[in-house]
Amino acid sequence: MSVLSPYRVLDLTTERGLICGQMLADMGADVIKVEPVGGSSARGIGPFYQDAPHPDRSLYWWAYNRNKRAITLDLERDAGRDLLVRLVERADFLIESHNPGYMSRHHLGFADLSKINPALIYVSITPFGQDGPKASYADSDLIIMAASGPLILAGDADRAPVRLSIPQAYLHASADAAVAALAAHHERVRSALGQHIDVAAVQSVAMATQSNILAAALGSVEPRRMSGGVKMGPIDLPLVWPASDGYIAMTFLFGSALGVFTARLMHYLCEQGFCDEATRDKDWIAYGEQLFSGAEPLAEFDRVKQVVRKFTRSHTKAELLTLAVERGFLITPVATVEEVVESPQFASRDYFQSVAHPELGESFRYPGPFAKFTATPIEYRRRPPTVGEHNSEIYRDELGLSERDVAELTRAGIL
Repeated sequence: MSVLSPYRVLDLTTERGLICGQMLADMGADVIKVEPVGGSSARGIGPFYQDAPHPDRSLYWWAYNRNKRAITLDLERDAGRDLLVRLVERADFLIESHNPGYMSRHHLGFADLSKINPALIYVSITPFGQDGPKASYADSDLIIMAASGPLILAGDADRAPVRLSIPQAYLHASADAAVAALAAHHERVRSALGQHIDVAAVQSVAMATQSNILAAALGSVEPRRMSGGVKMGPIDLPLVWPASDGYIAMTFLFGSALGVFTARLMHYLCEQGFCDEATRDKDWIAYGEQLFSGAEPLAEFDRVKQVVRKFTRSHTKAELLTLAVERGFLITPVATVEEVVESPQFASRDYFQSVAHPELGESFRYPGPFAKFTATPIEYRRRPPTVGEHNSEIYRDELGLSERDVAELTRAGIL
């Protein structure tokens, strides 16, 4: 028995919300992916297995749809909507990511479906939310990242901001939606009633600005972008440093919490001949205040950073990690994707799971469970579904349609 095995989820999301349903499916829910006839637009997103574009070979689709069943259904037509309503009658959750107003115009909004199933938890994932002056704005990952704050910190100081290479906005929103759905379910246990959950991606992403969104409201120094770090006023603070074979992330900062680690590092650099004793013995606790006040010239801080870079460049990532563990430095390698796949840490936790694709005659390594449950572990019960794979299973075996009904609806383009 898995955490959510008694519950059913209708997943009507586009690429905006796929991972929300997958998280619920991983926890054991029966997630039925409801796609347009011909398949979701997400199936057209590459790369593709063996570079052969095909709706059942999209690695993007594979990444976010394991453990789901899939049906096709045309919600633009009355017969299609009627079938969805029948599915809603026995569903516990519905997740959708259409533009605000779309579901209501088709009589499939929360107000409509909660009359049919008062216990239904209805989750909407949109760019800007269901209301407000931007509710109908066009969106993309770039637009959301720009509107919510984090984009201003991405890129080099001497040019325009750059977008993250991997879309992030809807991953934030979808994970928030999954958590919110479970919180609403907890409340439903008490009240026996569902509710509408309105998740705006721009608000989810705004949470990812860390303390900066609070600092701005308090009138503190506004952070500026700097490749591999952050810029506070005139001060460049690197967070990524070069190694001989790549990069490391290193906290070389000051103050009562972090200055002690910087002092420890500088003592080691002095031992190894990278700096003199005067550099070693700077007040690393108060050093940030000295830079802001001008007591320590920025040119001197630039010299110190060059000393540190010379040290990091003289070691491999593995050597620097060993030093960090042995000496208590705040250093970790910046891993390549290949290094993540081959990571002994991930291997020791059985993170990567082999999932069979019988239709391709192969098995593939999938990234593993997002959490480890001791009593009800996450299992990969199903590979991502092919287009309309479970039409007969659900429409015929569960809704009671005849083979003839299913065939006629298919010919009519409703399934």
